[in-house]
Amino acid sequence: MMPELGKYAETVLGAYAASFALLALLVGASLWQARRARRALDEVEKRERARHAD
Repeated sequence: MMPELGKYAETVLGAYAASFALLALLVGASLWQARRARRALDEVEKRERARHAD
């Protein structure tokens, strides 16, 4: 059920593909950064707990 795009079909579909690829890249980068931040925070919290345990 795709609308008739005529001579612009290749351009429009290419734009959709590029948009979806960029969106996937942004989501992936955000998830990767969130995991890095979580690991760093866990490490800081671990050091703080060890420091206060003494």
